[in-house]
Amino acid sequence: MRIIRNYVLGEFIKQFLLSMLVFTFVLVTGNLIKLADLVINKGINILYIGLFFLYMLPYLLSFSIPMAALAGTLFTFGRLASDNEIDAMHANGISLYRIISPVMLLAFILSLASVPLNDKVLTKSHLAARKLIKEIGIKQPLAYMEPGTFIKAFQGYIIFIYEIDGDEFKNIRIYQTSDDGPTRTIVASSGKFISTEHDNLKIRLTNGTSEEPNPSNPRNFYKLNFKTYTISLNLKKDQIPGKIDKKPKEMTLAEIKEEIIALGNYNIDVMPLRAEFHKRIAISFASFVFVLIGLPLAVRVRRGERSICFGVSLGIIISYWMLLAGAKALALKGAPFVGPLMWIPNIVMAVCGFLLLRRAASR
Repeated sequence: MRIIRNYVLGEFIKQFLLSMLVFTFVLVTGNLIKLADLVINKGINILYIGLFFLYMLPYLLSFSIPMAALAGTLFTFGRLASDNEIDAMHANGISLYRIISPVMLLAFILSLASVPLNDKVLTKSHLAARKLIKEIGIKQPLAYMEPGTFIKAFQGYIIFIYEIDGDEFKNIRIYQTSDDGPTRTIVASSGKFISTEHDNLKIRLTNGTSEEPNPSNPRNFYKLNFKTYTISLNLKKDQIPGKIDKKPKEMTLAEIKEEIIALGNYNIDVMPLRAEFHKRIAISFASFVFVLIGLPLAVRVRRGERSICFGVSLGIIISYWMLLAGAKALALKGAPFVGPLMWIPNIVMAVCGFLLLRRAASR
């Protein structure tokens, strides 16, 4: 059994490493085109581009590792099945579960190793890349406004923007905080800077609601609908160029927990933080669920051609990311049970993999 275990593991590791090189190369090539444009058309120093490329690698690896685990599984067990090696092992009394157990264990270890990669390395590299972009970019107020970030650059306000289209903000929330009173919330479908004098900025908001203090009881608010609303923002005195607020995906899991508690004290909606927390862990275990669903599919396909394996891999990967995008969209819209919601792609893949594996093992 030790010989078979080492043989199967050796085949899987070889195919995994080769697939990771291929997927990483494809992802790098796609981004190199954008980086080349920065050098040729924007005149950015190539040293900055080199740094940005290094910061980008952990992000690319977070995608290529689970993709390679899936492709490596399909290549390895597809070839074993097509060469009737799995049937030969069955004939010698070795069940499919015993054949695949070393690879499943390795996939689980790989997923555990992905947690610190996604939690520590990826977050730091993403933040460093964004700081580099700020450093080489043109200094302007819009640089402080980052989508998907709780922006704390302005005195007395915390801002969250879901999307930026050019110089226009889409789906913006502004929280006016107070140490001795409740937090006031302003929600608008869009907004735009209309004045950028020195450190005093004005934003014109359109189509939204504003919480206004009740004259009889200033600690209570009532909501007013507006078509246009102008708000003045002052930069904090300690806000310096290059200093930026972290996006949820740039925070470690521990920092996300702290931020949830801190913002919760102001009754601020922390759904984006909760979604990122659970998504980060769920994605780390994508390698395990990909291997789980890839094993029975490889046995059923029974062919090891790379074109077929890459095609099946692509279908599974697209399905997974569509499920993840849908789960995140529901979470950001206020759907309950954010934690289980972000695990839906893993659960769906794992259940499908288990059912297919049980059917394959019973043959």
